[in-house]
Amino acid sequence: MSGTHDALGANPDAEGAVTGAQGFSACGFTAGIKESGLPDLALLVSDRPATAAAVYTQNQSTAAPVHISQAHTANGSLRAVVVNSGNANCATGEQGLADAREMTQLAASLIGCEADDVFVNSTGIIGHYLPMDLLRSAIPQLAPASDGGADFARSIMTTDTFQKEAVATFEANGVSYTVGGCAKGAGMIHPDMATMLAFFTTDAPVAAGALDSCFRFAMDRSFNMVTVDGDTSTNDSSVILANGAAGGEPLTDAALEAFGAALLEVSTALARMMARDGEGATKRIAITVSGAKSWNDARDVGRTIAVSPLLKAALSKYDPNWGRILMAAGRAGVPYDLDRVRIWISDLCVFDGTATGVPEAEASEKTQGEEVFLRMDLGQGDAEATAWGCDLTEEYVRFNADYVT
Repeated sequence: MSGTHDALGANPDAEGAVTGAQGFSACGFTAGIKESGLPDLALLVSDRPATAAAVYTQNQSTAAPVHISQAHTANGSLRAVVVNSGNANCATGEQGLADAREMTQLAASLIGCEADDVFVNSTGIIGHYLPMDLLRSAIPQLAPASDGGADFARSIMTTDTFQKEAVATFEANGVSYTVGGCAKGAGMIHPDMATMLAFFTTDAPVAAGALDSCFRFAMDRSFNMVTVDGDTSTNDSSVILANGAAGGEPLTDAALEAFGAALLEVSTALARMMARDGEGATKRIAITVSGAKSWNDARDVGRTIAVSPLLKAALSKYDPNWGRILMAAGRAGVPYDLDRVRIWISDLCVFDGTATGVPEAEASEKTQGEEVFLRMDLGQGDAEATAWGCDLTEEYVRFNADYVT
């Protein structure tokens, strides 16, 4: 068979992306957890055992479902994912752990697998017990379907203003494979693992070890490069299921690289959507740091710039204050020679070891679109990384001041 492979690019407008791969079904449901009456329960199922990999929040105030899912993914295999929104099941003690376990048991009974084969997530307000009577009634009614991916993506949303879905295809050894994904997240977003909930599927055959390696690489370069407000969630989780339904031998070498490229395309598309959907945001900010000695250095500088509230506030009002870029970069813990640094706002070089004298009005015009592009070159090497964020507006403060009350 041919050894050719080709990643064809992610489609960020792919409704139902999480069931785009063969052998997956999903659904969404209104269980009554949210007072709004919006969908709040979701189920994703592989029609066969799937290899799995996951990453989780590093926040020490970890929610109950994270603990259960960490145990269930330890053997690198899953059949299903069950998610509720509107309630985080966090800071709920032993009762919260028991409720998360019961969610996996209810889902397992529905699809005919072991509870240990079910990944569980919750998202929403902290400190409230799950309404288990509602879940005991709702989960047995779930009816996953091959075209249910969009309903799944809709049901995991909390403060999101739109569904976040993306899909990519690639070819390896003469077989066409699909990678699909969806995510939720608009606030409490900052680089520290996954910074939201995200779910990925592929019909490619990928061994557990290789899947874990590819997944962590993609998460580091996509979701871990996003920030909205500098806060990390108690429930952050990201998981991928690879069921091999499209056939072929387990991917290796160039074929595995093609899979990794497609996965990175999907996760990057979703990460960019999260930055644009930041609570109260009016624009997305892309910060590329080049000329670094290592990717880690470029990452650290980019993420530090992206989270700066001073820069985010300035850009919300079209203020091209590049001094705030320098200020933020300087506390990233990466040594550099200021005389060799260059900074651009879009295509305008505003700093080249010293101020370039670009008129503020001209630079301000470059900040007025839906996405602002910033670049900082450290003048040290060839490594480069891009981080994404959003502006900080009065609406963010109003929204989060009224979140509970």
